Amino acid sequence: MKKLILIVDPQIDFINGSLPVPQAAEAMDKLADFLTIHNGDYCCKVVTTDWHPWFHSSFRENGGPWPMHCVQNTTGAAIWPALIKPLNETDGEFVVLRKGDAVAKEEYSIFNNPASASQLHDLIKKYEIDQIDICGLAGDICVLNTLKSGIDIYGKDRFRVLTEFSPSLDGGEALTKLINTELA
Repeated sequence: MKKLILIVDPQIDFINGSLPVPQAAEAMDKLADFLTIHNGDYCCKVVTTDWHPWFHSSFRENGGPWPMHCVQNTTGAAIWPALIKPLNETDGEFVVLRKGDAVAKEEYSIFNNPASASQLHDLIKKYEIDQIDICGLAGDICVLNTLKSGIDIYGKDRFRVLTEFSPSLDGGEALTKLINTELA
């Protein structure tokens, strides 16, 4: 079986920055260990990142629901440091895909960003991916929306959710409900 891991938004702002998810640091540190232990299991490791311009429409300052977060080229937009070494040093291609980079458009799913969705599709095709393991931050927002979009495009049988690496703002309720209704 050829597998890809899709790690959604493991960024500093979602861990201990402006929009922290409870237990995110512990989950991302454990994910780093998981990647090392499972070296060779994945043909490709894809990390998605929010990559917002300064005046992004999702920010409260601009009328949106969220505090300013993951602003392009800031520390808060960086990938959690514990993940950098295993992402780069384990077998399999490592790719970063951006979303939320247009001022007026919110993109909770990587599939909502046409350029990144196309790159992800090309990787799935290139490596003939049978299984996509998905995890990241926050489980009830960007992981949930990416999973929903992915199921619509690739079908439910291709996805496996790594819930231990997907902490949520809602304690995991929405993601668990989706898993139980769509992937069960």
